[in-house]
Amino acid sequence: MSTTYKLTTPLSDEDVSKLVIGDVVLLTGVIYTARDAAHKRLVESLDKGEALPFDLKGALIYYVGPTPAPPGRPIGAAGPTTSYRMDSYAPRLHSLGLKATIGKGKRSDEVKAALTAHKAVYFGATGGAGALLSQCIKAAKVIAYEDLGPEAIRELTVEDFPLLVINDTKGGELYVKPKID
Repeated sequence: MSTTYKLTTPLSDEDVSKLVIGDVVLLTGVIYTARDAAHKRLVESLDKGEALPFDLKGALIYYVGPTPAPPGRPIGAAGPTTSYRMDSYAPRLHSLGLKATIGKGKRSDEVKAALTAHKAVYFGATGGAGALLSQCIKAAKVIAYEDLGPEAIRELTVEDFPLLVINDTKGGELYVKPKID
């Protein structure tokens, strides 16, 4: 039986530790966008000992490349992109305090191990519903890598952004069928 939680960013160990696969989360607060090109730059910055454009502790990264904002809106359609393209970068970011990622699709064994080791979760957002999801985004601004266009890092302010727990801190995965005896 799934539970619905209302959570506010930044997320804590307690916030994510209570979540189990199949739980619904209505998220409010600040999240960050980044896709593969931005992740590559984040890790290159870490390798050089440079500061990142946002604090990873308790943060969430949404794998999205939004469309341009229509008049009167902070952002265009903002549906999730396939997450596995960020799998080579995610464990390192989780080790530095990243509490959750948001996307679609399965994650690698390395990412799942990092989620367990660093008390973090992977949320699914509904693919194909980018226009609907954008209604939960109240503000958006580019904070880094503007030259990447839609893939620049944005700071989003969200309200009751609907998410589903796909991978939890205990190693659970929603995409795996339970064994029936």
